[in-house]
Amino acid sequence: MDHQTALAELQAPQTLTILSLSHPALNSGAPSSHNRSSNASNSSAQTTASPSLLAADLAHYRDLFSKLRFSYVEQVTKERFLRAITGDPPEFVNGSENAELEQKLSVDKAGLKERKEEVRTLVQDLEDQGRQLAQRYETIQLQSAQLEALPSEIDNLQTTIASLQQTQEPQSSNPSLALPLQPTLELLTTREQQLSDLDQQIAQLQAELPAKRQEVQQLQDELAPLQMRKIKAVQEAQEARRRRANGGLGDELEEKGRWLRGVDSGLRAMLQA
Repeated sequence: MDHQTALAELQAPQTLTILSLSHPALNSGAPSSHNRSSNASNSSAQTTASPSLLAADLAHYRDLFSKLRFSYVEQVTKERFLRAITGDPPEFVNGSENAELEQKLSVDKAGLKERKEEVRTLVQDLEDQGRQLAQRYETIQLQSAQLEALPSEIDNLQTTIASLQQTQEPQSSNPSLALPLQPTLELLTTREQQLSDLDQQIAQLQAELPAKRQEVQQLQDELAPLQMRKIKAVQEAQEARRRRANGGLGDELEEKGRWLRGVDSGLRAMLQA
């Protein structure tokens, strides 16, 4: 069964009234002319059922049956009374018969009261079930309307997707930009993990930065005296060169200058390492 057939069955008109609900029980025997006429009048007067209409029908029939019961009891009482006084011989009732009848009536009334309570409970259960069924029916009607609109919406979406695919820009040369949804999500997760690792490394380096700065400052403090010694050695070497150029004794100063240059190159190599 396709969806169109299922929707057609769900949307078939179904009217519910008190009489239509009671037809299966009333028509268990052979249909009479009265039943046929009531069915015809009922089918011509049926409208779209709702809980409020069913409640109004129920109240109307309760009132009608109450009036019919009163009329029936009144008619039967009158008939029995007339038969009693017009009979030959007339029927007379004594006090003991009245007492016996009253006792029987009290027992019948108690039984009738119990039956009424059972019927009231049964009617209450039926009303609750009716309300639940009405809510479910309305929900099904709403869902049926939504299901009926789904095929056209799906067709519109498919048309829109096809139009967008035709009018989309040329694909990029980067294969990562043309991935489907799931590989794109996996690639995004990988990139986010790499970014998180880089953030951790940056945070670790930033935490180590004060110690490195302190170490550099300490090395600069140690280098300052050596710089002063270097400057002094250079000055002495220049002075020795000047004296040697003037014919003085500069061998000792030259040897001292070579020693200072060796010390300077050794310190530079140590600092650069």
